Amino acid sequence: MESVYKIVEIIGTSEKSWEEAARVAVSTASKTLRDLRVAEVQEMDLKIEGGNLIFRVKMNVSFKYQD
Repeated sequence: MESVYKIVEIIGTSEKSWEEAARVAVSTASKTLRDLRVAEVQEMDLKIEGGNLIFRVKMNVSFKYQD
């Protein structure tokens, strides 16, 4: 069976961890994108706001096109 996939870039943020930032991003994306397949982390960084750390994860997420 042949399949076609689309890749989109998403960025998640969290005040707790990079893992939580990734989880938030995938969870939010899954509300509007169906059949998510793979999430590939491209970059992780920290934003510093008023002495607080904001964990950020940039990812490519793939999903299957529906017939």
